[in-house]
Amino acid sequence: MTLRQQLGQSKRWVVKVGSSLVTNDGQGLNYELIDAWVDQIAALRKQGIQLVLVSSGAVAEGMKRLGWNKRPHAIYQLQAAAATGQMGLVQAYESRFQEYDIHTAQVLLTHEELVDRRRYLNARSTLRTLLDLGVVPVVNENDTIAVDEICFGDNDTLAALVGNLVEAELVVLLTDQAGMYESDPRKNPNVPIIRQRQAGDPELEKMASGGVGNLGRGGMLTKVRAAERAARSGAATLIAPGYESGVLQNIAAGEEVGTLITPGEQPLVARKQWLAGHMQLRGKLVLDEGAVTVLRDSGCSLLAVGVTSVEGGFGRGEVVACVGPDNREVARGLVNYDAADARKIMGQSSDRIESILGYVDESELIHRDNLVLV
Repeated sequence: MTLRQQLGQSKRWVVKVGSSLVTNDGQGLNYELIDAWVDQIAALRKQGIQLVLVSSGAVAEGMKRLGWNKRPHAIYQLQAAAATGQMGLVQAYESRFQEYDIHTAQVLLTHEELVDRRRYLNARSTLRTLLDLGVVPVVNENDTIAVDEICFGDNDTLAALVGNLVEAELVVLLTDQAGMYESDPRKNPNVPIIRQRQAGDPELEKMASGGVGNLGRGGMLTKVRAAERAARSGAATLIAPGYESGVLQNIAAGEEVGTLITPGEQPLVARKQWLAGHMQLRGKLVLDEGAVTVLRDSGCSLLAVGVTSVEGGFGRGEVVACVGPDNREVARGLVNYDAADARKIMGQSSDRIESILGYVDESELIHRDNLVLV
């Protein structure tokens, strides 16, 4: 089985649809194209694929609703257009998905949700819950309140970061190009398309800087950099032609579509390295011998019942060290409860968390996907 066939069988995708693929040349939404995306996504779901949709188009739809013919430059006007257009964008997807009896959910994110570890975990839990419930999350930047997102953001980067949030195996960046070329095909029509490269290849950025595919706020260079971000958590990225009929089904079938940018490591390995290398310790959990053995030998999550002591004043989503009775570190990871609540539930079984705290976020103190042995 080829790598593309393996990726086609991945069970969790993030698909980003750019402005040119959901709007009428920037003038409001193209409902015919939106219908096509919904049809394809519904077909993928029947194949058992969970999918998060990152969709542009809010500003263009807002401009149409407000009767503006030219994209404004003032930030507050762009924010007003985004706020107005979000209503139409979500309504378009919701009404069309309802024909397949599929629920959708609007999720608006800023970079703050992805930098702050507590917000990161909250966003992660919400998105994963929506997927488990069979809902299709429709994600966009929260342009209405986040000034820097409108000035400098792009949905390619957002798609890569969402891929990390939901631990996607594949991030698909749909564009109006057939893929990425070694140079600008408008100047050299015989230039070959790049079929596969590894994330971090310095030649990719050089070739992407040629100027082809500069759509919306994200051209080819942003797609290459987004692929590098996605690779940090182990996801492959496919830059694919959005206008190709049935392109998502072709990807699922393992056909040679667009440009595939692969991570350098297997997904779990890459994610663990990212976790271990980019976080500072905020506290410590002391484990009993049984918990240490389970973590080392079984690769399981850390449960509260195995914790004997909690040190530090960490918050939910921050990184803590896990040490044994001899105070030697055995693991570190993103903790699901803050220090005060961790102290209340330490030594207790998971089924008692809600009765002790009055709520339950997760049944584990640290999920195994957010835990790395040291």
